[in-house]
Parts: sequence; C-alpha cells; structure tokens
Amino acid sequence: MADHKHHHLEPTGTKLADAARNTLEAQSEQWTPMRAAIFDALSAEEKPASAYDIADTVSKARGKRVAPNSVYRILDLFVTNNIAMRVESANAYIANAHPGCHHDCIFLVCRTCKQATHLDDDKVTNQVRAVAEQEGFKPERPVIEILGTCAKCAA
Repeated sequence: MADHKHHHLEPTGTKLADAARNTLEAQSEQWTPMRAAIFDALSAEEKPASAYDIADTVSKARGKRVAPNSVYRILDLFVTNNIAMRVESANAYIANAHPGCHHDCIFLVCRTCKQATHLDDDKVTNQVRAVAEQEGFKPERPVIEILGTCAKCAA
C-alpha cells in the first residue's frame, strides 16, 4: 500500500517560504511583502487558520490593521497556485508543505482540537475521481475530509 502514497521532504521556515515564492512566481504572480507576511503567518500556524486569524496575526506584526477580505483574496490566490490548502469543513487554511507537488489531498479533521492532518494517497483519490467520472461528472479538485477524533484527543 505504501507505493501509492506520496513521501516528501517537507521544507520549513524560510525554505518553505522560498518554495512557496518560487511556485507563485513560476505562475507569473508577484511575491509581494503582504503576500509574504500572510504566508509566514499561515505557515506558522499549528492548526488550520481562518482569514480572520491570519489578518489579526499580520495586523499585530505590521502595527496596522489588515482587512480580512484582503487576506481572503490572497489565500484564494495561494490555493489556486498550490501553496495553501483550504480545509472546507473548518473554513480555514493550511500552508502546503510541498507546494511544487500537485495532487489531491485527504484531511483528517479532529472535531475536538481542530487539528487537520494532511494525507496524500493517490490510490484513494484516483478511485474517487474514477467514481465521479463514471457518473458523468468531471472532477476538478476532490476535497476529502474525514471528521472525527484524533488519537491524542481520544486518549
């Protein structure tokens, strides 16, 4: 079963920000100071963060208010360009730990602690795509989220 799972070297800190910047710039998008600040705040979060959480963090760091709607636009750009992922059930975002890799993701979302564990499993996501296509549906980006209780909270 291990042959269909992705295994990545996951950069952190400035190396992750560099990978995100390179990915965004490869799509002819600019890496502005505001985009960098939002990515830094997002990547520092341990749990999925809302646009409001990120706006508060960036506002405090910059010493002036950053509007959540501006953060939403940038987060949407990040999702479109694969440097962030949206946890739909939480209306929150996480930094993509491997922005150069395109694949469908699975999230295990704990209802208790709100932690979201990101999994890559091509076998599962390819099966989901195949079922959708059998129904005449053209999948764009499957979002698979499993809500429940993580091992830490269950203990």
